[in-house]
This record gives sequence, C-alpha cells and structure tokens, in this order.
Amino acid sequence: MTAEARTLDVSTGATGRTAGVGIVGCGAISGQYLDTLPRLDGLRLVAVADLDPGRAAAVAAEQGVRALTVDALVRDPEVDVVLNLTTPAAHEEVALAAVAAGKDVYGEKPLAADRAAAARVLVAADAAGVRVGCAPDTVLGTGIQTARRAVDDGLLGTPVAATATMVTAGHERWHPHPDFYYLPGGGPLLDMGPYYVTALVHLLGPVTSVVGASSRARATRTIGSGPRAGEEIPVEVDTHVTGVLTHASGALSTLVMSFDAPASQAPPIEVHGTLASLQVPDPNGFEGVVRLRGVTEGAADAWRALPVSAGFPDAGRGYGLADLVATPDGVEPRASGRLALHVLDVMESLLDAARTGARVEVGAAADRPRAVPLPTVPDDRGWLADALHET
Repeated sequence: MTAEARTLDVSTGATGRTAGVGIVGCGAISGQYLDTLPRLDGLRLVAVADLDPGRAAAVAAEQGVRALTVDALVRDPEVDVVLNLTTPAAHEEVALAAVAAGKDVYGEKPLAADRAAAARVLVAADAAGVRVGCAPDTVLGTGIQTARRAVDDGLLGTPVAATATMVTAGHERWHPHPDFYYLPGGGPLLDMGPYYVTALVHLLGPVTSVVGASSRARATRTIGSGPRAGEEIPVEVDTHVTGVLTHASGALSTLVMSFDAPASQAPPIEVHGTLASLQVPDPNGFEGVVRLRGVTEGAADAWRALPVSAGFPDAGRGYGLADLVATPDGVEPRASGRLALHVLDVMESLLDAARTGARVEVGAAADRPRAVPLPTVPDDRGWLADALHET
C-alpha cells in the first residue's frame, strides 16, 4: 500500500475528537510536516503563524487555513496542540506561551536552546496539566524499531556496546547561511546528535554518565553556495566531538559527531551483543535495512538483512505529534518532552566532559520509550490505531 493511501487515525486518542493543530514557524522544515498531516486522520491543521507575516500568509493560502500572530494562534479555541517549528532559540518562548494558554505542544528538536530552558518548559507543562512532545520522531519508523525488536527479542544476546558515527565536511558547503552551525548552540553534536542519541536510548535505554573529548580543526569556514559564497564566517564551537555514553543497562555507546572530515564508511549505528552484531540504518530517516551477523555465521551468511518487524511504515515528520495526541492520559508519549530533555542533557553533559576532562553524570532521567509494534491490518482505515494505543 502506498504512503499516499495510508492514513493514521488518532481521532480516538486523548482528545476524543479531531485535534486542531496550529503551526508556529513556516520555514523549510514545515513543508515535511504539511506533507504528512493530511494522512494523519484525527489531526486537522487550523492555523499558522510566523515572524514573517508574508510567509505565514503564503502557507495559509496554500493550505486553506488562517494566518495568525503567534499570540493569537496559541489562544485560538480551535487550536488544541501547537506544533512549534521555530528556531531553537525561540523554542522555549513559544512552548511556554502555548502551555500558558492551556495547549499541548510538540516541537522540533531540540526541546529548547539548553537543558535549563527545556526543564522550565516541562515544569510549566506539569503545573498546567498539558503535555509536551518533541522530535525526532524518525526513531518511530521501521528502521530503528526493527533494530530495537531484534535487541528486545534477544537476537544479540546481552547487548554490550554500540557505535554511532556522523561525519561530514561541514554544512557551509551547501547551506547559504550556515553561521548558526558554528556559533554557541551549534556544532555537530547539538545539530545531528539528537537523532543518534535518541536512537541509542530506544535501543539500549537511558544514559547515566558520559566522558568525552572534542576539537576544532579551523577558526573560520568559507560559505560555498548562495549569495554569500566565498564569505568567511567564524567558528566558535568545537567541530569534532567524541564520547562514551554509559547506559543504565551497563552497555557502552561510543559516539563520533564531526564537521571536520569528508565521509565515513562506518554504519550510522552498530549494536554489539554477546551473540550477534547489528547494523542500524540512518536515524535521520524513518526506514532502512537492518542487518544482523551472528557469532557463528560464516562469510557466506554475513550481515543478513532482517525483515521489517516493528515501527510505523511509510512514516514522516509528524508521527510523533500524532502519537502525542493519541496517547492516553497517564501514559508517556513515545516522543515525549521528558525524553527530549534527557537527550539534551546527555549532549550538554558530553560537551561539559570534553571541556573538563572529567566524567559527568546525566541528571535528567527518562524511561526507555515504549516500542512501536508493526501494524497487523495495514489495509484497514485507521491502520495504526492499535500501535498508537499500545502501552
């Protein structure tokens, strides 16, 4: 069945009715959510807002909804959940405004610019009795969830270690305005790390402590495209970060995030156990092939592909939002704000460890999220309802 034909029914979720969605931030990432929302039955886009009124008006006209100010959107009675797609620096302000208006809020990663701001959002949400969710929801797709199923089913034996690798020469080669990647709050870890660390938590559970080191290859970068091509920009953050994460389960994950090298042939993630090793697809995507190699398997059988066994098929950005809306009261959403705070704390703790040379304990606790079972009746309307409500 094609992605266009599939729909996700969340109308029987926590709201008990179709949930009105208001988007704050109509930049590039909003297009991916707008592509997905029409096939998330039970969610209905009702309004958009942006600091650039013209951009909001253009998206509103295209989608047939209203363009509002941010203040008007979060207070609008038709908006049940605010989808926060602003820049990281504005995540806290928009989230707190939504919470103050009594609205659930789901944001792009990271939850806020730093862990202190993220914690303030969660404290306010708990006090107001509303819920917070946060990307990435790529980990809810068939790629990471099939890998998790292999771990949970014991195919690896006892998990002992994992590696996560992201290597690129730097975003200035293609991004016309890459300045923020090299300013405080940027860098390879905070930019791409949420995908990898979130996946590792799904696979191996929460992290308790970290050690690490970091470096900076050069003091400036040269923009390679767009109207500013050839312009040099300053580099104010370390651009290669490596660390070891100790999971509560006892497993150790080695993380390498770099803007300083051309490429790597290493799998995005590998998980190693006493019986087998697992190659895991790119956590920045929803799908991908999972491969397993057992300790007794010879070269002819090396790295056999596993069948898809878990996760939301043909998913896109917005499935975490649908899960938030559908999750019953008293149950933690899979892409929860608490998980996002834990991941942010892991990353900031790793940067602290790199700066000080000391082991750093991770203070923000989180549980391993619930797995996503593979739907059993893919041709039925509302074909993921059981998966969404699985507790």
